[in-house]
Amino acid sequence: MNSHSVTANTKAGNPPPGEHRLFARENVVPFVLVTALFFLWGIPNNLNDVLIRQFMKSFELTRFQAGLVQSAFYLGYFLLSMPAAMMMKKFGYKAGLVTGLFLYAGGTFLFWPAALAGRYSLFLGALFVIASGLAFLETGSNSFIAQLGDPVSSERRLNFSQAFNPLGAICGVLVGTVFIFSGVELKPDQVASMKAAGTLKDYLHHETMRVVDPYLVVGVVVFIWAILIIRTKFPTLSGEEHEPSGEGKGHFSELLHYPHFLQAVVAQFFYIGAQVGTWSFFIQYIQQYTNQNEKIAGYLLTGTLVAFGVGRFASSYVMKFYPPNKLMGHYSVINVILVAIAVLSPGWIGVWTIFLTSFFMSLMFPTIFALGLKELGPNTKIGGSFIVMAIIGGAIFTPVMGLVSEATKSMAIAMLIPLGCYIFVAYYSYFGSKVRIPVSPAA
Repeated sequence: MNSHSVTANTKAGNPPPGEHRLFARENVVPFVLVTALFFLWGIPNNLNDVLIRQFMKSFELTRFQAGLVQSAFYLGYFLLSMPAAMMMKKFGYKAGLVTGLFLYAGGTFLFWPAALAGRYSLFLGALFVIASGLAFLETGSNSFIAQLGDPVSSERRLNFSQAFNPLGAICGVLVGTVFIFSGVELKPDQVASMKAAGTLKDYLHHETMRVVDPYLVVGVVVFIWAILIIRTKFPTLSGEEHEPSGEGKGHFSELLHYPHFLQAVVAQFFYIGAQVGTWSFFIQYIQQYTNQNEKIAGYLLTGTLVAFGVGRFASSYVMKFYPPNKLMGHYSVINVILVAIAVLSPGWIGVWTIFLTSFFMSLMFPTIFALGLKELGPNTKIGGSFIVMAIIGGAIFTPVMGLVSEATKSMAIAMLIPLGCYIFVAYYSYFGSKVRIPVSPAA
């Protein structure tokens, strides 16, 4: 298949042929090292869901206050994604990924002094530093994997690498459930009794210190991975060639002429809002409507992340035979229905329908990302940073869901927010993702 037919096939939205290889044999080592990063950043992303519940207990926070965990975290993504893109535009993907790993590791190490001081604000600062590092990793890794091979197979390649992200998420939640949750949940009369006895402060400090060890272990692993990447030779990809003139380097203004890209940014904003909000308050939904303890709720959260991982691998395979945008559209419609059931039937039925949404949301981030980068050429790094910046949706929708749940006394009603998000993703899948190549004035 020549280059013209490949482009035509992509524009038409036809499924990529199964014979296209994911990457060249000589790129296997960088592919493996970068794919592992998807696993590594999945750990802190979903440890946040455990932290929200833990901080509600150890710092005696409201749902809105605890939701600021996600606000601090995703603000780091938002503010550092563009600097990450500019750095990688100048120095290449490898430099950006190493910078991200060092920031990530540094943020995890800050958990120790934050716990010793017993200050919630210091934890939020540490989470901001972690997320700043992850902004470099996500901006670089997604674009790197999307470009590391045949453009026709970019969605399938990115979905394959992204499939390791939920494995990290599963590990993060499982580690948090086992090593952070103590299983001790005090009733109001017990709190009053401990206050009177002067033992409550020690209990809260002990609960706060439980978060330290898991983060220190993760930080050491991340630091080691940075050293491995430093010692590995990376290929030069499209847009990284050092040209004598500024021609072909890409410009912000050019992105305004790609409607499919602009709508991808909005779709990603809504998708991340739905994903983060759902997982952040899944434990609270379970506890409100089934009266299960935090350990059981944590294991159910782990289970839904397993469903997410299975969905990623399954979607990566199905995309060999079915158009990615249509598959994502069908999955979005299914999630609208599932969340509607959770809103209307809170209880075990609602728990299991929310549980299933993870399977169907699994392909959304990488597919929106890959579809949004289609035909951007030298604007790919800058475009990728904008799509990663859309992760700010997690910082906005999560505390809003907390406020809605507090105002209505119902986590079920708060789930209307992710329901609305999936409606927009469905629109983007069927209509907004169609590539329209701008006509050059010179033509």
